Amino acid sequence: MNSDTTKGNWKQIKGEFKEKYGRITNDESTEAEGSFDKLVGEIQEKYGETREAIEKEVKSW
Repeated sequence: MNSDTTKGNWKQIKGEFKEKYGRITNDESTEAEGSFDKLVGEIQEKYGETREAIEKEVKSW
């Protein structure tokens, strides 16, 4: 397990919190940001790549 994998796991937790907080406060942008963070975290945990590389790839979709 490398540090990018650990960071990915933390990013998933943080993303889930943002999603739930966004739903509670009806803040759609926070909820969407949480979903994006969660996605990046899952990819980062699975493949161990840097956050920047994953975000660049996802945004190019």
